[in-house]
Amino acid sequence: LCFSSQGMLISQDFIDDLAKSLEQQGIILEQYYPELAHGQHEISVRHRPVMEAASQQLYIRETIRAVAKRHGLQVSFAPKPWLDQAGNGGHIHFSARDDEGNNLFYDPRDPYRLSIMGYQFMAGILFHLPALLALTTPTVNSYQRLVPNAWSSSYACWGPDNREAPLRIASPIKTQEQQSVNVEFKPADLTSNPYLALGALIAAGLDGIAHKLDPKEPVLSNPDDIPASEREARGIIRLPGSLDQALDHLAQDAVLQEAMGEMLVQSYLAVKRSEVAFYQNKSPEEIAAWHRFRY
Repeated sequence: LCFSSQGMLISQDFIDDLAKSLEQQGIILEQYYPELAHGQHEISVRHRPVMEAASQQLYIRETIRAVAKRHGLQVSFAPKPWLDQAGNGGHIHFSARDDEGNNLFYDPRDPYRLSIMGYQFMAGILFHLPALLALTTPTVNSYQRLVPNAWSSSYACWGPDNREAPLRIASPIKTQEQQSVNVEFKPADLTSNPYLALGALIAAGLDGIAHKLDPKEPVLSNPDDIPASEREARGIIRLPGSLDQALDHLAQDAVLQEAMGEMLVQSYLAVKRSEVAFYQNKSPEEIAAWHRFRY
């Protein structure tokens, strides 16, 4: 029962146990609610420095599995476990701080409270996004989720509180704008290696700052509803529709390849190409079923 207290009550024992287990590890659970799909739940945890955040994600995933087993439940983090249900994401919120802890993405003069550095960082991510997807949505099943009108993002664009945009400026907390303004990256899921995903996002964002890239005008509506001619004029490109396409972009992206190193890039491409080949002749239903409880 989506966003309903009834859904919370059904799963209360499991969620209470999970919250306690996370607290014992020093992981601060900030928000929980039941989501759209049957038995689907979402949690948000306190932000951490990037390496700690990557490790914390792994701890959380394993904790959820262990607590679920205690309650006789089975967990799926697969991007699209069932084709007729909403998928699972692993959205990433980010900002940048200086040595004194000041938010470098904050500018009170901007209508969205985002600084020039923040816009340039976003622009770098948008520029490299077709290749980034190979690292942030790295399975064949990932692209069963990344379709238009699914709140997951299918076009390269940004927008304030636009659920169909891959990058959105999340509404800051009123009276705490300086501390809370941040950008959300939506085309990420929990089949990814968080160290690779976050490292690639940083490399792309820093490239945007180095080259003073411009993210262009915000998209304030569903990009799939914008006429194709207007999307083309505004540079709103369709993102890769398959892992194979994303891997092709990664193989041509010099910035991400330099950040990863040649050996890692070639090994990663080889492993992922073998996964693409394995699923080549499988139906959409078979692909979802194969991933359902592997992740």
